[in-house]
Amino acid sequence: MLRLRAIYTCSWRVFQFRTCSCKPLISQMIKCTDEEQAFDLIKKNKATFSEKQVECAFNILWQFQQQRTSFLKNVDCIRDYPHFLTLHNLATSQIEFMDDDTLVNVLYFIQQCAPEAHDLLVEALVIESWRRLERFDINVLSKFSSCLANQHLYYSPLMGKIADIVHRNLETIDDLRSLSVLMVSISSLTSQRFQQQLVNKTEHLFDTIDSSQVNVARRIVQFLRNIKYSYYPLLERCNKVFLSNMNHLDLDSISKILSLYHFLQFHSFEFVKMAKKRLTEMIPLFDHPDGFVKLFVALGPMAGPEEKKQLKSTILLMSEELTSQQALAVMSAMEEMESRNSHLIKKIASILHKHLDDYKPFELLKITQTLIFLHFQSKELFVKLRELLLRYLKISVIPSEIAILVYALSILPSSNLGEVEISQIEAVLPQCDLNDLNGFATSVLRWIQYDRKYLDSTTGKQLKLLQKLDHYGLQRLRKCNSLNLLWKELKSLKGDWFTESLLEETVATLLRLMDEINSKNVAEIASFISRTNYLNTLLLDRIASVVVQQIEKIHPFEILGIILPFSALNYDPPKNDEFFRICIQHLNSYLSGLEPPMLVFLGFSLAALGYFPEDLLKAIFNIKFLSKLDSQLELLCSSLNRRVQFRLMELNRAVCLECPEYQIPWFHDRFCQQQYNKDIGSMNGAQKQIYKMLAEVLGGYNCVKASVLTPYYHRIDFECVLDKKKKPLPYGSHNITLGKLPEMHWESNTQITGSRLPPGAERIALQFLDSRAFCRNIPHLKGKSAMKKRHLEILGYHIIQIPHFEWNCMALSTKEARMDYLRERIFGEGKS
Repeated sequence: MLRLRAIYTCSWRVFQFRTCSCKPLISQMIKCTDEEQAFDLIKKNKATFSEKQVECAFNILWQFQQQRTSFLKNVDCIRDYPHFLTLHNLATSQIEFMDDDTLVNVLYFIQQCAPEAHDLLVEALVIESWRRLERFDINVLSKFSSCLANQHLYYSPLMGKIADIVHRNLETIDDLRSLSVLMVSISSLTSQRFQQQLVNKTEHLFDTIDSSQVNVARRIVQFLRNIKYSYYPLLERCNKVFLSNMNHLDLDSISKILSLYHFLQFHSFEFVKMAKKRLTEMIPLFDHPDGFVKLFVALGPMAGPEEKKQLKSTILLMSEELTSQQALAVMSAMEEMESRNSHLIKKIASILHKHLDDYKPFELLKITQTLIFLHFQSKELFVKLRELLLRYLKISVIPSEIAILVYALSILPSSNLGEVEISQIEAVLPQCDLNDLNGFATSVLRWIQYDRKYLDSTTGKQLKLLQKLDHYGLQRLRKCNSLNLLWKELKSLKGDWFTESLLEETVATLLRLMDEINSKNVAEIASFISRTNYLNTLLLDRIASVVVQQIEKIHPFEILGIILPFSALNYDPPKNDEFFRICIQHLNSYLSGLEPPMLVFLGFSLAALGYFPEDLLKAIFNIKFLSKLDSQLELLCSSLNRRVQFRLMELNRAVCLECPEYQIPWFHDRFCQQQYNKDIGSMNGAQKQIYKMLAEVLGGYNCVKASVLTPYYHRIDFECVLDKKKKPLPYGSHNITLGKLPEMHWESNTQITGSRLPPGAERIALQFLDSRAFCRNIPHLKGKSAMKKRHLEILGYHIIQIPHFEWNCMALSTKEARMDYLRERIFGEGKS
C-alpha cells in the first residue's frame, strides 16, 4: 500500500489544479488500495462525477494494472467489474466538458484498461481529439499520437495530419521528450528531408534533457531504426545515456536496446559487456516464461558457457508452458547461439509443430531456416511446413510474401517447384522489386542445382522463369532515376543470380547516378562495391572526391567502409596520398572512440594498401588494447571472432615485414601453427598439373617443393631454388628446412628461417592465382594478393605468378605449350 501511495503522489500533482469540489473525491481515490475500493467510490458518487474525476479513476485503475505480473488477465478482471461500464458511460457523457489534456489522458487510460478492437468510447475520444487537433499543445499532441500508434494507425490520415503539424511547428518545439514520442509515431510518414530535419532538431535539443532520460534516448534510437538511418553522432550520445543508467535498466529496456542496436549495426561493446553482466544477475529472478524467454533471447547469444548451460536447462523445464511466439523466439535465439543441444531443439521443435497453423508466412520462413541451420530432422514436421507454405502460396497476392514462401519451399528437403507455383511467380514479376526478384532467382537456382530427380519435367519452365527474372531485373535498374531508392533495394542483395545477371547493369546504373553520391551515402555505396569485387575506377574516383570535399560531414565510424573497396580491389585514386591522408587524419582524432575490432579491420585495410599510420598502430599494438580486444572477442559470434583474430595476425605480419622500424614484435606463432595444423593442404586440379610439370622442367620432384610455409606463415604453392647459372638445385644439398609435401598435414617446423643458399642462388616462389585473386571484371590483382607479393619479395623470393586465365587459355591447351610456358617464366631472362 505504501508503494502504491508513492506512485500516486505523482498522479496527485497532475490533479492539483482541479477545482476544490473535485479534490475530496480525488483524494479518496488516490488512497484506494485495490480495484474494489475504487469501483465502490465510483458506484457511490456516479451522480456527481466530473470529467476530472473520470480521468483520475482511469488513472488509478491503470496504476493498479502496472503492479500486476499477468497484465491481460487483470485487464479482463477490471472489465468484468459491474461498475466498469458505469465509469465507461460516465466518460462518454463527459467528453465535451473535458479539456484537451483530460481528453487525451482518458483516451490513453481507456486503451490500457479496455483494449477492444472497436470500443465506442475510444472512437468518440479519437473523433473529438481530431476535431481539436490544431489547438493541442506539443505534450498533448505527442500523447495523442502515441494513442494512435497503440491502435496501429501509423498510416492513417489523422497521423498524417499530426506529421504536418509537427513539420510546420518544428522550429518552435523545444521539448525533446514530447518530440521523441512524435518522431516514433509519425516516422512512417516522413520524407527523407523531414527525417533529416528531425534528426538535426534532436541533436540541437539533446543537451536540454537530463542524463537520466533513458526513455527519451530509447525513443530516439527507435526513430532511427524506423527510418533505417544509422546516424552515429546521435547513437553515440544515446549510448552514453544508456551506459550511465545501466543499473536502472530493466530486462525489457536492455532487450529492446540490444535489438535496436543489432538492426542499426551499431556496435557498443561497453554496452554489451555491461548488459551481459546485468542480465546474468537476473537469471535467478525469473521463474515464468513471460520474463525468462526475454532473458533467454537477450542474454543467450552473448552468454558464456556456464550461463548458456543454465539458460538452456531452465528453458527446458519451462518448455511445456511456452506459447507459439515464445517457442519461436527461443528457437531463433538458439540459432544465434549456434546451439547443438539436441534434446532442447527437439522439444522446442515439437512446440513449433503443435502451433504451426498459427504462424504467418515470414515466421514459417524463419522456422524453416532455423530448423535446417540447427540440423533438425523430422519428415513429419517438414511435410506439414510444406503443406502450409503451399496453402499460403495459393492465396497470396503480395510479391514480397510470395517471394518469402517460395524461398522457404526451396530450402526444405526434397522440395520442388510445380507448374502452378511457376505460373504464380510469373504473374507478380512486374510488381517485384530487386529483393523479390533476387529471392525468386535464388530459389529457382537452388531447385535446378539440387533437385535432380525433378528436373526432367520442369527444367525448361524454370530456365524460362530465370530469363524473365533477368529481364525484369534489368528493366528495373534501367528505369531507376534515384540513387537513394536504388540503394534501398541494393543494400541486401547477394547471391549468384545478382552477380551473374545484374552486376554489370547495376554498376552502369550507379555510374549514371553517381552525382548523387554524397556524405550521407558514400560509405554504404563504397561497402557495396567492395562486396561485388567489381573494379570501376570512375565510381571509386567519385567516392574519393566526395570524401576529400566532405570529410567533416562523415563520421569516423564510416571510414572503414569507405576504405574497403580501395583496399580489397587494390586501387589508388587520383591524388591518392591526399585521399588517404585525409581519411587517416579523420581517424586519428577519434581513435579512442572506435571499438577494437574496427581498429583491427582499419589497420589491415590500410596495410593492404601500403599505409601504416603510426598513431593507429600504436593504438592497436599495446597490452591494454589487446587485453580489451580479448575480452570483446568472447562476445562475438564464432565466425566474426575468427575473422578478427586472423586480420590481427595479418596486420601484425605486415607491420613486422614492411615497417620493422616500428619494432612491433611478432606474436602469432602459436596462432598460426594452430590454424595451419587444421589445414589438410590438398591441391586442386590445376596445381597438381603444375606440380608434375615443374618436376619435369626442373629435373625431378627433389627440385621442387609444394605447399611451403615461409617465415610469418605465408603459404607458397611451389618453391624451387636456382643457382647463379639458373640451374635448379635439389633440396637436401644445402641447409633448407623443407615445406609440406602434398596431401600431408602442416608441421610446426615448416618455416625456413635461418636457411642459407649458395652464393648467387635465388629462391623462386611460384603462385597459381585462381579467379579469387583478381577483380571480377578485369584481370587486376586484388589487395591481399598484391600484399602477399610484396611480403614474399621482402623475404627474398623471386615471384612467379601463374594467373588462371593464362594457364587455361587456348594457347596453352597442350602439355608441350604449358611446359614451354613454365620454362620461359622460370629461366627466361628478364621474366618475372
